[in-house]
Amino acid sequence: METQLKSGLLRPPPSLTIPPNRRKDRLMFLTLSQVALGGAVGACLRYLTSVGAVRMFGPGFPVGTVVVNVVGSFAMGVLVVVLARKGGGHLAPFLMTGILGGFTTFSAFSLDAWALWERGAQGLAFVYVAGSVVLSLCAVALGLYVARSLT
Repeated sequence: METQLKSGLLRPPPSLTIPPNRRKDRLMFLTLSQVALGGAVGACLRYLTSVGAVRMFGPGFPVGTVVVNVVGSFAMGVLVVVLARKGGGHLAPFLMTGILGGFTTFSAFSLDAWALWERGAQGLAFVYVAGSVVLSLCAVALGLYVARSLT
């Protein structure tokens, strides 16, 4: 019977085949699962970084948010190059969208900046916003440079 299946004389029952549109659904589910798992890992790493920064530097300035945005930007630069050169595009949902998406904190960044502003620390809010953006852009550029020169 197996020979007949291979030669196409008999078709497997419908329960053993996955229609093409169901394959796409299955692939989408697997991709979403990668993003969700990576997001959970990234969010945990962000939380631990924020807690560590408050313990080390105190609650006056959102150092943790700056750190995760700069480190995340550097990692994004490295990953873009490494995944492209090593054919690792299939890992992008887990690593880039999931882990780095869960790790970096633009919404927290915005809230922190607004909180500084409302506390009357407009100068510090400006330093925070400008510093975060400039450092993150420099970090992504540095990540790209490092990864390109190493691979």
